[in-house]
Amino acid sequence: MIFSGRTTRKALKPKTRLWLLLATILFSGVPFLSQEPQHHHLDAAETLGSVNFPTSCATTVQATFTRGMALLYSFEYEQAELAFENVAQKDPGCAMAYWGQAMSVYHQLWERPSKPTLQKGAELLTKARELKSAPREHDYIRALSVFYSDDDPNKHDARAEAYCKAMKGVADRYPEDREAQILYALSVLGSSSYHDPNLTSDKAAVAILIKLFNEEPTHPGIAHYIIHGCDNPQMASLALPAARKYAAIAPASPHAVHMPSHIFARLGLWQDDIQSNLQAIEIADKQAAMHVHTAHHKVHSMDFLEYAYLQIGDDADAEKQVDELAAMREQHGDADFMHDYLQTKQSTLPVVYAIERRQWKEALRLQPSSNVEPYAKAPVYWGHAVAAGHLRDAAAAQDALDHYDELLEATRKGPKPYNAEGMKQPGRVIEAWVAYAAGKEDEAVRELTAVADEQDKVGKGETELPAREMLADMLFESGKAQEALRHYELSLKTDPNRFNGLYGAAQAAGKLQQKEKAATYYSQLLKNCDGSHSDRPELAQAKTLVAGSSMRMHISPLSVVR
Repeated sequence: MIFSGRTTRKALKPKTRLWLLLATILFSGVPFLSQEPQHHHLDAAETLGSVNFPTSCATTVQATFTRGMALLYSFEYEQAELAFENVAQKDPGCAMAYWGQAMSVYHQLWERPSKPTLQKGAELLTKARELKSAPREHDYIRALSVFYSDDDPNKHDARAEAYCKAMKGVADRYPEDREAQILYALSVLGSSSYHDPNLTSDKAAVAILIKLFNEEPTHPGIAHYIIHGCDNPQMASLALPAARKYAAIAPASPHAVHMPSHIFARLGLWQDDIQSNLQAIEIADKQAAMHVHTAHHKVHSMDFLEYAYLQIGDDADAEKQVDELAAMREQHGDADFMHDYLQTKQSTLPVVYAIERRQWKEALRLQPSSNVEPYAKAPVYWGHAVAAGHLRDAAAAQDALDHYDELLEATRKGPKPYNAEGMKQPGRVIEAWVAYAAGKEDEAVRELTAVADEQDKVGKGETELPAREMLADMLFESGKAQEALRHYELSLKTDPNRFNGLYGAAQAAGKLQQKEKAATYYSQLLKNCDGSHSDRPELAQAKTLVAGSSMRMHISPLSVVR
């Protein structure tokens, strides 16, 4: 989804979402020799991991080149580009310096490069091809040149797939070159589709990376890309070892410190999620004080923080993320991606804050800013539709759909029509709530079931509300507690430990006189929220029912909080 936490490879190439690192201390160490590859560990004052990427460039620039690769592997793109520019200045004949710069402006899992960026990359690679390089380096340069073969942003998918095929050739020709295997695996992820229910590309990439992880446990790219490859319900648990390790591999990278939270969020490990993002923001703030563009890092972590805080009932800290984000402004020098991302998240966080707390009227009062892109306004009307559905306000729900459709059409006709792809699934959720508000419950359930089934297979954004949980809400409010409980329990398998999922399951079980099951879900909810000092009525109810000698069977509806 365009406004989900997870960045969409086909729609945005951004789930989502973050690329710079300030390093004022020079990289130093043993230079790389192409004849005798050896591991090179970055200076402890700027710990970015262990990388082995020998080149035929001057030995005096090898340390700087390796530092650039370490930054690149952690998606610290801006600083990586600066490192490779430094290499080119000191050794103009180093072809790989220009390859590195071209790699730094291709953000494979975040966004589609703009036409000027594609032209820049093509120029850099033309220069690289004109210079003498070793056969292996020549192959790297030729492979990346495939991606920059034209400057039409709308042909991105075809170019990404062609680059992946070219990188497979490099990896096959140099089976002992781990860097080639890693970059090939990344290209597989960068060309994969979220519409594949079998997750074929993700599984293929992760199979390569896990083998390498066992051989090279301190390489930043390996751990990083395992997390991205497993960022879905089916595979998240496979990435937990990498998630536990990645922040320690590259603690100087805000993105590296944040990335484990993708897996923590998938697995419902909310305290780990919170700590990961608090630490990432601390690093980003320190860098911002040194005039480095870190706003995108902070926005991404604030998105995850709001969601995690809401899952433990900590509404006060969640609201702080909403308020602070609303006050943020784009900084001079921020990339085009940041423009879109900041606008979209400034619209999304207030919606999530209202809907997760089941404050339907509050959600309906939200209005998008007038001076933002059409796709950045979309989350507000998605929130209107969900809220209107719960309130059975057919007119408000239809109004939300009308506005959403207008924004979808404006996006299709705008400069980034590919963003419309990410708006399709949220649009289907809106249509389901419109039908529900109009009393067409069977139609609503069919539509939301289809979306939920799709999410179960291919995943959703880490900070996105599960369609299956919404389906369970819909069924419970319709008096179908047995069906609702089944869907709450299914949702808790793909999105464990969600506040509303646990509470909904407990209510449905209570309605069905399943006292032990209800108590289990209430107890888990209280455990998750322990220490959050939450004043949510749901928790007060849970405490009463768990503490009581017998559970009251008159369970209030899910909308009781409103």
